[in-house]
Amino acid sequence: MAPTVGVAIQATEAREFVAQVQQAERAGVPVAWCTIGGAAGGDTLTAYAAALAGTSTIRLGTAIVPTWPRHPLVMASQAMTIEQLAPGRLRLGVGPSHEASMTRSYGAAFHHPLTELREYLTVLRTLSTTGKVDFVGEHITAVATWRAPVPFELLASALRPKSFELCGQLADGAISWMCPKHYLVTQGLPALAAGAKRGNRATPPLIAHVPVAVSSDRAAVRDLARKQLGSYMTSPFYLAMFREAGFPTANEGYSDEMLDDLVVSGTQAEITERLRGYIIDGCGEVLAHPLLDPADRAGSIASAFAAVAAAHKAIAG
Repeated sequence: MAPTVGVAIQATEAREFVAQVQQAERAGVPVAWCTIGGAAGGDTLTAYAAALAGTSTIRLGTAIVPTWPRHPLVMASQAMTIEQLAPGRLRLGVGPSHEASMTRSYGAAFHHPLTELREYLTVLRTLSTTGKVDFVGEHITAVATWRAPVPFELLASALRPKSFELCGQLADGAISWMCPKHYLVTQGLPALAAGAKRGNRATPPLIAHVPVAVSSDRAAVRDLARKQLGSYMTSPFYLAMFREAGFPTANEGYSDEMLDDLVVSGTQAEITERLRGYIIDGCGEVLAHPLLDPADRAGSIASAFAAVAAAHKAIAG
């Protein structure tokens, strides 16, 4: 599969989400992604059904839909319905999300999240490919028989090596977030390959989720990043990842050095070259997450879409 550069959509409500997906398709972006809350807090897969009906070629990926609030049989029914309506255009990415939000909002019994994700992927894969599942695990019970199952692309979030290994073994790709490139290359890619070897299958792509800003004002980019990326320093999993990536003082906040590593910025040409570096170093795909200028939100969305389309065209050849 040729390397791909896609973009994360950030909308304030469902109609704007659909309009932005249409705008991305017109700009030449091959894949639009939506993070949790990216459809303005509404249901991502419902918004995707509308966006796919209003477009013709762009593919849509979720990065990610949390697993704890939604039983895998429900997730599978939504995904297979969308796949029937728009064959080959859905890329379902799932993951456990964060303990704080899952326990606060849903009362999830958040323990052994990697086991929960393994069970979730197993149920989704089995049901969508065979039409039948009879599974009883630590977290999930799923018993169902469906007529005419429809397979769909199944991705999962990955942060630490064990989650990359799980993606290599069971998923069609691993989606990162906030991971420095050095960490992805030295930790993520080897773990992904090890998991694929354990599963006796080809290594799936690592989809590098990268913050991007079309601006040559590095100080302004750092300021935007500190305001828009959120704080992951209170999460022990992210903190451990940052330390392994070479940032031992990550608990003190985003240093300039860390942001210069995490965020790709500059002109269109400079962004293309930085993103190309992810592909050259082994990542199969890039998910560009635009940092938006609040003073010119529409303009920064348009410039980000243009930069992503140009990068994809240059990288995919």
